[in-house]
Amino acid sequence: MRPLIIGHRGLMGVEPENTLRSFVRAERAGVDAVELDLHLSKDGVLVVMHDADVDRTTDGTGPVAEKTAAELRALDAGCGERVPLFEEVLDAVRVPVQAEIKDAAAARALAAVLLRRDLLGRVEVSSFHDEALTAIAALAPGVRTVLIAERWGPGIVDRALAAGACGLALGLRRITLEVAEQARAADLRVIGWVVNTPQHVRLAEALSLDAATTDHPPSALGR
Repeated sequence: MRPLIIGHRGLMGVEPENTLRSFVRAERAGVDAVELDLHLSKDGVLVVMHDADVDRTTDGTGPVAEKTAAELRALDAGCGERVPLFEEVLDAVRVPVQAEIKDAAAARALAAVLLRRDLLGRVEVSSFHDEALTAIAALAPGVRTVLIAERWGPGIVDRALAAGACGLALGLRRITLEVAEQARAADLRVIGWVVNTPQHVRLAEALSLDAATTDHPPSALGR
């Protein structure tokens, strides 16, 4: 069984990351889902941005949390793209979405959108932070969550279970067959990131991973 392909911040290897242009191109390229990152603006709006500040990915400077949604939308996020609102992405593409949150404040805002728009079947929530996952699980019962880890110890499966997660997103280079099997035995999906070459895909297949997050179109991975 081949892993599902998740577009990382859209297709950040070929388009400005976390922009509508990137997500639309990912969908057209045939990904099975897209991954994005969420922060709260100064006025409490969910905006799509990876970093806590805007310096790296826009022509602006300063923390996301110190700018209103309108101020963030005025920035150039690459190729003339604007910083998108989360709900704009939901409207721009039809594929499933994996939304990464950084804290409990974003969890509250995201839960409100998921419940209002009946998105529990389409959007799963990921985070490096266990407490963010437990927060959104309490706010939006039935939401599917994924614990992300780049470096982890022998208790990573127990951590995911304690946080109520249904999956693990792990750095591909450190995933072992033992960890993958432990996760599967606990009924946890395993996602590998970042899978950017055909060789990476073969490794993901050998580990029987459920999904692979990539910066590139599936065609670049031999899919």
